[in-house]
Amino acid sequence: MQKRKKAITEYRRYTFSQDFPVVFLDGPNWRISDVPSGRLHFHNCLEIGLCRSDSGTLEILGETLSFKKDDVTFIPKNMHHTTYSAPGTRSLWTYIFFQPSLLFKNMLPAESIQYDLSDISIEKYKCILAKDDYPYVHILLSACIKEMREKKTNWQYSAKGLLLALYIELYRIETQGGFLNKLPYNYSTMPVILRAIDLIEDHYMEQFTMEDLAALCCMSPTHFRRVFFSFTNTSPLVYLNNVRVVKSCMMLDSKQETILNIAEMSGFGSVSNFNRHFKRVMGMTPKEYRKRQKTNDTVKSDIFEFAGWTEPEK
Repeated sequence: MQKRKKAITEYRRYTFSQDFPVVFLDGPNWRISDVPSGRLHFHNCLEIGLCRSDSGTLEILGETLSFKKDDVTFIPKNMHHTTYSAPGTRSLWTYIFFQPSLLFKNMLPAESIQYDLSDISIEKYKCILAKDDYPYVHILLSACIKEMREKKTNWQYSAKGLLLALYIELYRIETQGGFLNKLPYNYSTMPVILRAIDLIEDHYMEQFTMEDLAALCCMSPTHFRRVFFSFTNTSPLVYLNNVRVVKSCMMLDSKQETILNIAEMSGFGSVSNFNRHFKRVMGMTPKEYRKRQKTNDTVKSDIFEFAGWTEPEK
């Protein structure tokens, strides 16, 4: 009997700015192919999408669901999914990616809402919301998209307020139950490698070994490296140092800390180590990066070789 080919799943990490931590993907090029990619993906943030034309299929958590024009898709972080259009079409989309806990920081008491919706029973989860069934969701999302497209005076404050209202409405929908779609799924089947990814994201400034991460995932170091690479297309150590570089960029942009302090705060043990990894990723030293930022020169923005969408898939 031929061995069944293992499904490929990709991890996509989005990086957010401090001033407006939202990734907005919009425009006439954002069309989704009618050819299934053959692989699922998941990411480190919430994805909200608006289908602007045609129809197609959303595969998520072992289920195959249909979408159509004006449907809103709502996919929390770490949920495996993929999207493709109906045969002979290329559906047009607008996407918004953000981390609610980051975007809404200081806007809501921490205990007032479960930012990642981790307490929602998956049997009640609804990821496609039709315009006719949920008109208020469509109104809020459309207004937010309008603000981010037109960028009028104080548009970021308006967009953030609309996103907060939208997220609260989605939270209400998910917590009230009574949904049409029931997705039988066990969260225990989510990749154990997420334990290591979450630890790196939250504790990048601390010192730990790859053996520590492997033990956290209940794997041998060799198996851990192999599994980690299959999800992220990079090694655990390179991923950790890339995260540290991203965080250091934010500090260089927004703080008056010295480069020595930033090297320590971002988890690099020395300035020489910081300079080496920073230059590998950004193509320049931290000092050169800070100087270019002050003069508004263009700097490399595609920090990860394997990151979230920056353009539609072919």
